[in-house]
Formats: sequence, C-alpha cells, structure tokens
Amino acid sequence: MEHLLTYILMAVLMSMLPGTDTVLIMRNYFAYGAKGAYYTVIGIATGLLFWTCIAVLGLSVAISQSVFVFNLIRYVGAAYLLYIGIRVLLTRSHLQIQSLQPNDSSVMMHQPTKHYKESLLQGMISNILNPKTVLVYVTFIPQFIDTEGHVHQQLLYLGLILTLIAVIWFIVLVGLLQHLQHVLQKPKVQLVFQKLTGLALIGFGVKTAL
Repeated sequence: MEHLLTYILMAVLMSMLPGTDTVLIMRNYFAYGAKGAYYTVIGIATGLLFWTCIAVLGLSVAISQSVFVFNLIRYVGAAYLLYIGIRVLLTRSHLQIQSLQPNDSSVMMHQPTKHYKESLLQGMISNILNPKTVLVYVTFIPQFIDTEGHVHQQLLYLGLILTLIAVIWFIVLVGLLQHLQHVLQKPKVQLVFQKLTGLALIGFGVKTAL
C-alpha cells in the first residue's frame, strides 16, 4: 500500500470534520456524561467495523450500485436521525452533565444502564444507516489499494486504520468536553445546546434524505 501517510492524514481530517457522529457524542455527553459519550464512540466504531467487514466481503460495491438498497439505507438512516433529533427537541427533562462529576462514582453507578445502551446503539445505527459511510468504502478507500497485492487484506487494514483514527479523535473530543465542563455545566448553556443538537440532527436527517 503506497501513500499510506496520505491516507492516514486524510482519514484524520475526515474524522475531525463535524458531522452526525460529533453531534451525537456531544449530545450524549451533555445528557449522560462522559460515560454516555464513550458508549457512543464504541457504537460508532462498531458501525465502522461493520462496513469494513462488508467491504472485505465485497458487498459494499454491490450495495452502492443497487439503487433500491442504497436508497433504503439512505431513507431509513434519515428517518432515524429525524427521530433522534425530534426526541432531543421534545425532551423536557434537564440534562445531566452538572450531576456527573468525573470522580463521583456513586452518581455514575445510579445512572440507568439503558441510557448507555441507547448511546451505543445511536452511534452504531447512525453509522450503519449512513450512505456516506458506504461511499467512503466504495470511493475513498479503494484509491489507496494496490490492485497487485491482496485486496481484501488491504481493505481490512485500511478499514481498521480508519476506525482507530476515528476512535482516537472522538476520545480526544470527549476529553476536551470534560476540560470545558465548568462552562458546559451551566443550565442555560445546556438548554441552548440541547435545542441546537436536536436541530442539527434533524438537519442531517433532511440532508441525508435529499
């Protein structure tokens, strides 16, 4: 695989670009603290690994070329983002970040496990149902594959590198959110952010459907 450093650099830039993943992580950080954000990162990684396996099996090209399947993924994914966004906007309960101090294990233990499972599922499903993720494996990654080598192994390695880079960046993002917690825990900031994340998710859902 030639140009591996170029691939890594571009993968870093792609991961850092604000998108659905970033909004979900920030939203779940506000709602359920750092643990909720980390569960979202695990879900995102699971979704990326899913598409890596699909690519290795040679199914990603078939999916992208099937108008029905590709549109099905697109519209179901759009509907899911709209669902999450509307839920966020309609949520009346106060966000929980101010009660989730990093060293307060007693508080963390009392947070419902279902919230963390929900955070994981949001990260995973939003990636599995994201048509842009399909296109990454169909148009972006193949540019860095040596056709004279073992194509499937290269797809696997490049997919794993992309997943690892995304996970590292999102862990850094959670760390930055923790560093800014003294500002983010203000009630007015939380309420404004809640509405903005809801609108952003709805916007991503509409954009995905178009």
